Amino acid sequence: MSVHILGIRHHGPGSARNVKNFLEALQPDIVLVEGPPEADSILPWASHEALKPPVAILVYQPDNPQHSCFYPFAEYSPEWQAIGYAQRQHIPVRFMDLPLTHVFALEKEKQAAAEAALRKQEVAQAPETDSPAPELAAAKFTSLPGETGDLIAVADEEDEDFPTEHLSPATFRHDPIAYLAEAAGYDDGERWWEHMFEYRQADDQVFDAVSDAMEALREELPSRDSRMEKLREAWMRNMVRQAEKEMFTRIAVICGAWHAPALKNMPTRKADNDLLKGLPKVKIDCTWIPWTYSRLSYESGYGAGVPSPGWYQHVWDHPSDDGTRWMALVAKLFREQQKDTSVAHVLEAVRLANALASLRQYSRPGLEELNEATLSILCNGEDVLMQLIRDELIVSNRIGQVPSDIPKPPLQADIERQQKKLRLPQTADFKDYILDLRKDTDLERSIFLHRLELLGVRWGQRQETSGKGTFKEQWRLQWDPSFSVDIIEKGSWGNTVLEAVTQYVLDVSGKTATLREVCRMLESALPAELPKVVDALILRINNLAAAAGDVLQLLEVVPSLVDITRYGNVRKTDADLVMNIVESMISRVCISLPAACTSVGEDAALELLQQFQAMNDAINLLQHPDLTGAWTGTLQAISANSQPAPVIAGYASRLLFDFKILDSETLFSRFSIAMSVANAPAVAAAWLEGFLKGSGTLLLLDDTLWNMVCSWVGQLENDIFMQILPLLRRTFSNFTAPERKKLGEKVRTGTGSGPVQTTVASGIDDTRAALGIPVVMQMLGFFHPENQAE
Repeated sequence: MSVHILGIRHHGPGSARNVKNFLEALQPDIVLVEGPPEADSILPWASHEALKPPVAILVYQPDNPQHSCFYPFAEYSPEWQAIGYAQRQHIPVRFMDLPLTHVFALEKEKQAAAEAALRKQEVAQAPETDSPAPELAAAKFTSLPGETGDLIAVADEEDEDFPTEHLSPATFRHDPIAYLAEAAGYDDGERWWEHMFEYRQADDQVFDAVSDAMEALREELPSRDSRMEKLREAWMRNMVRQAEKEMFTRIAVICGAWHAPALKNMPTRKADNDLLKGLPKVKIDCTWIPWTYSRLSYESGYGAGVPSPGWYQHVWDHPSDDGTRWMALVAKLFREQQKDTSVAHVLEAVRLANALASLRQYSRPGLEELNEATLSILCNGEDVLMQLIRDELIVSNRIGQVPSDIPKPPLQADIERQQKKLRLPQTADFKDYILDLRKDTDLERSIFLHRLELLGVRWGQRQETSGKGTFKEQWRLQWDPSFSVDIIEKGSWGNTVLEAVTQYVLDVSGKTATLREVCRMLESALPAELPKVVDALILRINNLAAAAGDVLQLLEVVPSLVDITRYGNVRKTDADLVMNIVESMISRVCISLPAACTSVGEDAALELLQQFQAMNDAINLLQHPDLTGAWTGTLQAISANSQPAPVIAGYASRLLFDFKILDSETLFSRFSIAMSVANAPAVAAAWLEGFLKGSGTLLLLDDTLWNMVCSWVGQLENDIFMQILPLLRRTFSNFTAPERKKLGEKVRTGTGSGPVQTTVASGIDDTRAALGIPVVMQMLGFFHPENQAE
């Protein structure tokens, strides 16, 4: 009976090749792999022809899916090669790490303890400060599972207590290899490991060397003293003992290199059992999901992310490449981007990369040497092109596949069914879709994407489109494996997208007391074709509006609802149903708006002005006589009152002139009152800013408005003019560049008649008056140059 411990680096092509060769030579009768034992039940799917890496095992709590963990695999992951070997040879393969049912439970206890300590600290510090102790705040946040679900790493970090001599605890915790690299003269542990192990061809002694190195590290470096690490290694040892008990004679153990010495030098079974006694449990579930190389470049699972997954795939596929194949891929990429790259460029870059490797005493060029050669020869020193290489080749955009019949939550199955039906594949790269909602397929795509957005699955992002019609939408789609967690979480609301989004939105809206949020839900629910939800939201809005009377919230949402009622029934929405609530909202706005415009600060008034303009555009869009009459009545109440914010009052007066409610004589009277010297300059300038809001073209075409403004500016004293100049500049800067240019030309040429009310013909003959100027200049002490010459 023999146990063979293979210490590996997660996601290392050299380690994967060594594991594969070692297993083929050893021919074990059982393989134990570092990983969650709960996933043993889904391991048979790894041999399915439709399951193609990169993939990941997603482990989660059914009652709290956000408490989850991912275990990703690439084709060049040593664990994947070990699993594949065992399944091809029809021998048992098992995961041997500490079950996540215990890890999640321990993490839950740790989080609860941290939150309790934080609350206690906050209470104790309340009289003095609002800030909790830094260590407690850190405990609160790090105890929560991160986006990658790295619960084991989090637990390890929280349990560790290092001495500070010789080595940074953070460096040791995350990368013990860095110590060996430093001893060998490398400043980067990643490069050292690659050249020592990943790029090296088959070597029977590599696992013994790794084990010896890790054993020396564990003996010489400060103890991590991590409870989680002790629990994990104790469980692994018990799994090895169990295999021995079952009379397996050749046991192959594939684990992280750091754990190899702990599995070789075993303590007593009793010591490990005592350590593992009484561990808490929670219920968990697991499944296979597609993964991406971009996500593999993050730290996940065991904190084993790799920075260059696409490059490692190349090393796995072409282990003896001296850089020629890689440079050919770079050249192909550049040619696809319309950048000329000759064969001579490729040859020179390969020569330079190999020369750099020789100078550094490497057996072959690594990624760093190839990148330096590429930057010098192919990129001409341009870093922008290197970013393209990183995105497309070094990291790569590969996404894995899982079988359609693999066990999965019903909601996820329904989403994948609709993705296939609507021809919307999951891609690691973003892909743009322009949808014509007059076509049935594009309309169904839009409805599907809007429903996912309501569920919180942000697969698609809406993009701006030209024009104001509603028959066209543009979406940018990019799949992220973490969406699987969101889908599982929302699965409790229903087994189909329609059922889940209906129940979820109804529940959220019922708990939402903010009118603005409910109106936004209605705006999102309408394009998602959710009639039951729309009815409930309209009822909810009516109830909230009646109770709260928040006119500013209504003012914010009315324009978007008007767009829905005005631009036809592309989605076959019940326009009359929406129109009823729009009429009700506008009536409420018209009644309450004058009071809402009083006692408003400057910043709030400017924000309200934007909403005012949108509301006015909506009224003009509707072309509804009764609503237009109610709106102009509200504008009259605001314009005639001295209490509203000046910028709002000025805008209301201008709109009344646009609606032909005020004639030029009345408007000039109000303008003169607002601009009189009795008012503070800032107040007058604010009124003018509102008065001119969005009217650059109107000033060019309407001489009445133009002359009003010119007369007021002309009568200002110099010191007052200097005070309000910044405000005037801000007002005119809102006009477009062509409008400002034409206004300047109008000022320079003096076009436009004089103000109707104030300008009277003077009867002065300019030619005769000019004759007296020299005399006046002499009287003032200024002499004409010709007279001085005499």
